[in-house]
Amino acid sequence: MNAIAVLGNGRVGGNLATALTRAGHQVTAADRAPGAAAADAARTADVVINATPGAGSLERLTALREELRGKILVDVSNATLDAPDGLPADLLYPGSSLAEQLQEALPETHVVKTLNTMLFPVMTAPATLTQPPTAYLSGDDPQAKQTVHQLLVDLGWHKEWITDLGGIRTARATEAAILFVPHVIRSSGFTPFAISIAR
Repeated sequence: MNAIAVLGNGRVGGNLATALTRAGHQVTAADRAPGAAAADAARTADVVINATPGAGSLERLTALREELRGKILVDVSNATLDAPDGLPADLLYPGSSLAEQLQEALPETHVVKTLNTMLFPVMTAPATLTQPPTAYLSGDDPQAKQTVHQLLVDLGWHKEWITDLGGIRTARATEAAILFVPHVIRSSGFTPFAISIAR
C-alpha cells in the first residue's frame, strides 16, 4: 500500500483517486488550486499524481518543491494550447515536454510520465476496450518507474500492456501523441480510446 496524493479533482484526478482507493491505497485528493491543501497532501504522500491542467502544472508543482523532495511525481497531464473548441491544438513545450520541464525544475523529485495517451476512462478501466491498450512509462529513476508500474497493475493494466520507453526525455514522444486526440474526438466523439502499439 502506498500513501498517494492526487493533485487535481476533476474527471482525471477524481477517477484516479477513486480507483486507487478501491485498490487499497491510502489516497488524499486536493484540488488544482495551489495552497495549504495541496502542500499538506504532497508532504504526507509517498507518491504524488499530477492531474492538474497541464498548462499550469509547472508553476503549481514548482511551488511545492520542498514537499516533493524525494517523492515520486506521476505526471499524467499534457501541456497544450487549445483550439477555440477547447480541444488541444499545439504543444506548450515543443521540442521538450511537461515531464522534462518538471524534472528539470524539481531535480530531487523522481518524475514518471504515464497514462497521458488515452481518454481518462481508460486510465482505470483498460480492459473495457475491445483491443489491449498500451500504457507508456518515461522516467530517469528505475525504482520510481517500478513503483508506478505496480500502481498501473493495481489499476487493471496487464503487465504486457505496459511499455517502458526509457528516460524522461522519451516523454516528449507520448506528449506529442496528444495531437492525435482532437482529430479522433472530432471524427468519432468521446468514445474511450488509447494510442497503443499493436504487435
